[in-house]
Amino acid sequence: MENQVKEKVFSNLLWRLAERYGAQIVQFVVSIVLARLLMPEIYGTIALVMVFITLLSVFVDSGFGSALIQKKDSDDLDFSTVFYFNIVFCAILYILIFFLAPLIAKFYNKDELTAVIRVLSLTLIFSSLKNVQQSYVSKHMMFKKFFFATLIGTIISAVVGIWMAVKGFGIWAIVAQSLTNTAIDTLILWITVKWRPKKQFSFQRLKILFSYGWKLLVSALLDTTYNELRQLIIGKKYSTEDLAYYNKGEQFPKLIVTNINSSIDSVLFPAMSSVQEDKEQVKLMTKKAIRMSTYIMAPMMIGLAVTANSVVRLVLGEKWLSAVFFLQIFCITYMFYPIHTANLNSYKALGRSDLFLKLEIVKKIVGLAILSVAMWFGVKAIALSLLLTTALSIIINSWPNRKLLNYTLLEQLKDIFPNIFLALVMGALVWLIGLIPLHYIAVLTIQVVTGIIVYLFGSIITKNSEFVYLFNILKRKKYEK
Repeated sequence: MENQVKEKVFSNLLWRLAERYGAQIVQFVVSIVLARLLMPEIYGTIALVMVFITLLSVFVDSGFGSALIQKKDSDDLDFSTVFYFNIVFCAILYILIFFLAPLIAKFYNKDELTAVIRVLSLTLIFSSLKNVQQSYVSKHMMFKKFFFATLIGTIISAVVGIWMAVKGFGIWAIVAQSLTNTAIDTLILWITVKWRPKKQFSFQRLKILFSYGWKLLVSALLDTTYNELRQLIIGKKYSTEDLAYYNKGEQFPKLIVTNINSSIDSVLFPAMSSVQEDKEQVKLMTKKAIRMSTYIMAPMMIGLAVTANSVVRLVLGEKWLSAVFFLQIFCITYMFYPIHTANLNSYKALGRSDLFLKLEIVKKIVGLAILSVAMWFGVKAIALSLLLTTALSIIINSWPNRKLLNYTLLEQLKDIFPNIFLALVMGALVWLIGLIPLHYIAVLTIQVVTGIIVYLFGSIITKNSEFVYLFNILKRKKYEK
């Protein structure tokens, strides 16, 4: 039974990773093309709009998606109830943002924001139609469905975005790309997933689901507001160009880590929820998730940080070199995301959404205190403050599990140390290669190849447990074919 659970989790994780990375590779290529066609100021303007879209998107789920997954006996009545509620609620949200758009534009002294906000906010309507479908897929561990929906939507929207940018549509190229992506993703998901809402609604079921989900909603709202607040401050206090460099610096590490993190999150949460009565099993899953994701993320983040200058010059061009500093800071902060994700998933799976909310409140109070000081010393100081808040967040997120799962922070740090150390050794060698007086593209090529060889060789000679596990899984899959 345990082996079946492991196989199911691993298989769905592979599909989730394939979906996320397949889509992000396409988006990555598109972002390179658009970055060369459009000026940084346009990206800064879009970043301002996305602050508000992202905040409202938190309400789309309202915590109900997680509640449907966590509830062991959720049925058609539960799913249908949430589906109809989401449609009405998102329609209200869209009307709200539609009428607030002129005020937001006035706040930033950018009249052109009004139309952009109103059009881009239509993603809320599409999201309301697919949210429950996504929960259904996650609940039943059918992540193969996501692969086709996301990839098709991403490819078609990429063509639309690039074509409009070439034709001189400017900011509307990015708007059209985002809307097309969400619309097609939603359509494909409805075609491939057979679940359909029934003509039934229950306020009692909604109340039960909300009793669990509202805490996750408030937690997500706190987290998103806090994260987007940095961009609001930069956009208002400094300039859209500064915001563009900050935002673009975050894009590359976020591209890598968020996909791995969200893949693990979406698979791990339902897997943990299915064995929530067995705390030892939940601990083992948490432990494995922290170690495995760190083994994958650490070399990518450290490698990207030490080659940041060359990567930005090659991918985006000289005009984006001011983003290098921010890219390096975000590489460090995102490298430790596995600890956050695994610990928080264990609390959700155990039904402790109350604890989840309390942790978010504590973290945000600490984070806001640090940000309120850093914001006066420039955009770089705002970015650097993330290092301190990340360290403190690790302590806060892991603290309850010392009793809940008997899994202390010290034990967690011991679990990730071998992978972090191996990645640092690789990073040091890659950095030294960067001192070779050759053309930056040649040096970058040597750095990438050397980094991969060193990390794999180090994994072999140290008999790294994550490497051995992945190697055995892949070898078994090969023989099964």
